[in-house]
Amino acid sequence: THPNTELTKEILKIPVLTPQITMKNQDVIESTAFRNIDWITSKDFEIETGQRQIHEYIKTWGLSSAWHYILDYLGVTKEEFVTFYHYRASFSTPTAQSPIVGTASVYFAVNKVNPETLPVDVHYVIESNRLINRAGKVFFREKWLTDIIESKILLRKKVGFITFIKS
Repeated sequence: THPNTELTKEILKIPVLTPQITMKNQDVIESTAFRNIDWITSKDFEIETGQRQIHEYIKTWGLSSAWHYILDYLGVTKEEFVTFYHYRASFSTPTAQSPIVGTASVYFAVNKVNPETLPVDVHYVIESNRLINRAGKVFFREKWLTDIIESKILLRKKVGFITFIKS
């Protein structure tokens, strides 16, 4: 027999591995997909519309029902070719026993772009983080909010502990 024939027979004995997607795996794939909304065009943008759309966008994050937040309009920054509308979402997980454990903020900037028929450009920054996230391009993690609040609690405890020692 030809040497290639023997090699082909050996290759055919190797089991072919095909990816198996179970319902559980499919749920994970869907849950980690980037989520976004249809942002309004620059020409139709208004402060209240931006606020309403940020609320809608935050809903796509899939946060647990324990999280509550308030969204504030902070103001506008105009530069030579760009106008930014700034918003802050302050998150907390209040309970009857601890109405305010701490807060974590997410700062949004909505940029009207040219041509005005295009959707606004939306970016956000998590409090105490330098990374600028683009809406719909990053999978938001609830852990980011939890980490901020836990860091603040630890800091308060340390400051309280230091104050106690100095007294």
